[in-house]
Amino acid sequence: MVFAMVASCTEGLSSNGLDAPGIDAKGQAEDNIEVGNRLMAAGEYELALETFTRAALEQGMTPQVLTSLGTANVGLRRLGQAEKLLRRAVEDDTDWPVAWNNLGVLLMEKQEYPEAAQVFQRAYALDNGESDAIRDNLRLALAKMENPVNNTPQEQQEYTLEQLGDGQFTLRKIQ
Repeated sequence: MVFAMVASCTEGLSSNGLDAPGIDAKGQAEDNIEVGNRLMAAGEYELALETFTRAALEQGMTPQVLTSLGTANVGLRRLGQAEKLLRRAVEDDTDWPVAWNNLGVLLMEKQEYPEAAQVFQRAYALDNGESDAIRDNLRLALAKMENPVNNTPQEQQEYTLEQLGDGQFTLRKIQ
């Protein structure tokens, strides 16, 4: 009787043109690094982190996977975790400018400008000066080092997390 009910529920689905696309067994899955990079560009850092973790399961902890995981953690403001991953990435592949650049971005976030400048210089040299982004990052780090007056916060403010619902939070200034 149950089979008859299930069959009657699914009978009309294929004839009305509302079928979901089938699975192409011969097709290839999308590269998790590529998907994660798209999620990062969209600001979906948590989803990107999950995608990069799947890449780690498939590929192992390659410098590209380590860099991707570290960068996603920077986006999530998990700077300690990000630093461990990015430092390991540059140790594993000392000649990859992307890993060095992303480590420099992390160091800028931590306001460690002298080390960030050194890291960006290395990335820029490894890239043969071809990346505008690395050059701009290097300029910013050098400017922050030379003008420490602009590095101090204008006003110390305290914030608290306030739940909006459905697991969403916002920062509210404490009055």
